[in-house]
Amino acid sequence: MGVRHKLKEIRMKEYMMKQNEFAEKVLEMDYRKYNNYENGTTPSGEAMLHIAKKLKRPVEEIFYLED
Repeated sequence: MGVRHKLKEIRMKEYMMKQNEFAEKVLEMDYRKYNNYENGTTPSGEAMLHIAKKLKRPVEEIFYLED
């Protein structure tokens, strides 16, 4: 079991931005850190809350537990 997310799906479908633009303009975070998240690194709880706040969504709409 692990934490999964819909970050790439949200970025591509709703924002249609490159990773660096999305990370820096929408999420206001370093694009290298964001790139790590899209490539499998699990964000910390604080990072998840920050991302959810910037996307104006509940955390559980973005992040979920994989069975």
